[in-house]
Amino acid sequence: MSTKAVFHQTLAELTGQIAGRSLNPALSDWLNQTHGPATNVYQQLKNACVEGVREGWLCEREGGGIRYGRVFKPEDALHRFSVDVVDMQNLAGPHHSHPNGEIDLIMPLEGDATFDNHPAGWCVYPPGSAHHPTVAQGRALVLYLLPEGQIQFTR
Repeated sequence: MSTKAVFHQTLAELTGQIAGRSLNPALSDWLNQTHGPATNVYQQLKNACVEGVREGWLCEREGGGIRYGRVFKPEDALHRFSVDVVDMQNLAGPHHSHPNGEIDLIMPLEGDATFDNHPAGWCVYPPGSAHHPTVAQGRALVLYLLPEGQIQFTR
């Protein structure tokens, strides 16, 4: 089975556990306790992301110093989440809002990289939230799960 297929299967299992849950701090806490950096799921996702970048099926676009790409559109197998991955180093990305919320997996690659001041692990943004996604103190891959793929970039 290809790395991309294994990645999809791991994400399908994960999204099955979070589908229907409220996107709030309690979900962030649960994700970090259940699937945090010391767990197999976290390591499987990080390894697949690193391999996907190396193989060219992740982060295949580039703009403003950010490598990015949507690897999976929302689909039933992923419980209607889209999956995007970005590769950022010491910069802020374009301002955007999350109509249905956003679930982020932070995977530092160099230094003690943080994403919006969060270290390795998960952070969850509630519906209606907005931010300039910012990686500081190094380089990180960040995986975004967006319910129904909804994201609105600020003009």
